[in-house]
Amino acid sequence: MPRGETLPGAPTEEERIVLHVDMDCFYASCERLREPTLRGEPVVVGMGYEAGEQTGAVATASYEARDHGVESAMGISSALDRLPRREENPNDPETAWYRPVDMDFYEAVSEQVREILTELADTLRVVSIDEAYLDVTERTAWEVAEGFGRHVKQRIAREVGVPASVGVAPNMSTAKIASDHDKPDGLVVVSPDEVADFLAPLPVGDIHGIGPVTADELTSMGIETAGDLAAADPAELRAKFGERGEEFHRRALGDDPRQVEPRGKPKSLSRESAFDGAVEDFDLVVERATGLAGAVAQRAKRRGALYRTIGVKVVTPPYDVNTRAKTLPGPVDEPDLVESVAHDLLEEFDGERIRKVGVRVANLSFSDRDQADLDSWDGGGEEEATATGGRDTEPKETDRYTNDQARLFEYDPDRTDED
Repeated sequence: MPRGETLPGAPTEEERIVLHVDMDCFYASCERLREPTLRGEPVVVGMGYEAGEQTGAVATASYEARDHGVESAMGISSALDRLPRREENPNDPETAWYRPVDMDFYEAVSEQVREILTELADTLRVVSIDEAYLDVTERTAWEVAEGFGRHVKQRIAREVGVPASVGVAPNMSTAKIASDHDKPDGLVVVSPDEVADFLAPLPVGDIHGIGPVTADELTSMGIETAGDLAAADPAELRAKFGERGEEFHRRALGDDPRQVEPRGKPKSLSRESAFDGAVEDFDLVVERATGLAGAVAQRAKRRGALYRTIGVKVVTPPYDVNTRAKTLPGPVDEPDLVESVAHDLLEEFDGERIRKVGVRVANLSFSDRDQADLDSWDGGGEEEATATGGRDTEPKETDRYTNDQARLFEYDPDRTDED
C-alpha cells in the first residue's frame, strides 16, 4: 500500500487521536519516587562523581538543576562545577543531590507505566524507556480528548507516582511537539482545526526531527519558524536536505501520515550532544563522548543488542558533519570497547573546534548466539572513514557515507533523548 494510504473504513488523519506521553526527567523522577525528600530539590543522575571515578556524564538533570546550567550528557566535572554535591555542602542551597544510574529500578518503573498505557491505547508504540505514542481513536472523541489525556496523566501519577507530559493531536509529530510545549507535567491538546495555528509561530527547531544543526541551516535560509517552513518551496528544501526536506515541510504543515504501530528492532543506536558554540578543549569533547558512549552501550544492553560497528560523529564549524566508524570482526556487547574505539576515532579531531559530538553503534544483532571472542581481536577490524564537510579524506568507495547518511546519524523520526 502506498505511503499515507489507509485501509477502507480506517480513520483519516484528521479523525485520528494520537497521544504522545513523555515522562519528565524520568531518571530523576524515579529517584524522587524512591526518596520523596528529593522532591523540589536539584537532582542529578549520572556516573563518575563517586570516589575514585575520573570520568562520567549526566544522564538526567531535574529542572531545578537545569536552572543552574546542568544538562543531560554534560561531563560530570562540568556539572559539579555548576552544582557541587549537597552531601559535601549541606547548608549551601546552590548544590544538588547526585545519584548513580540504576537502570534496573528505572526499567521496573517504566514497565508499570507501560502496563497502564497498554491498557488505555488501541495501539501502543514504545519509543524508549520514558516515551511512547498511543492511538486512542476508538477510545475517545475530540470533544473529550482533553479529559482522556488528563486521565492518562492521573493514572500514571496515582498508580506509579511519576509525572508525565502528554500531547494530544491528530498525528504523531504534532503530538510530540504538543507534549514538549508545556513541560513539566503538562497537557496540551491540538485539535485538527488548530494544528496550523499551533505550529506556525513555533521555532523551526521545535518541528519533530529537526536537530540544532539542521535548525541553524534552515535559519541561514531565512526559515525561522514552522510557519516559514510551511511556506517554503518544497523543491528547495529537497535540494538542500533530500527527502528529509520534504518531510520537514509536511510536518510544518501538520501533515504526518505515519500510523502508530509497535516498533521493530532498530538498525543503529546513537546519542549525541551539542556544545554552547564551538569548543577547542579536546579534553571536554572526550569527556562528553565518554558519557555518550556509556549511554549508547547501556541502551544496546537494555535492548539485548550486539553490535559490530562503533562510530562517532563530529560537527565542526560552520556545520560540517564528519563521521568515522570501525567495524569489528564479530558482534559484541562491550561498553569499554565502545568508549575506547570512540576515543581512538576522535583523535583525528584533536586541535579542531567542535560544535557537536556523537557516538553510535550499528550493524546490530538480536540473536542469542555468542558474541565474538575479543581476546583474539587485535584491533584490525575494518575502519570506515567519511568526510561530509570539506575534509580531504578518501575512504574506500564502499565505506563512504553520503551527506544524507551522515545526517541520519543525528536523526531518528520517532525518538528523543531520555529527558
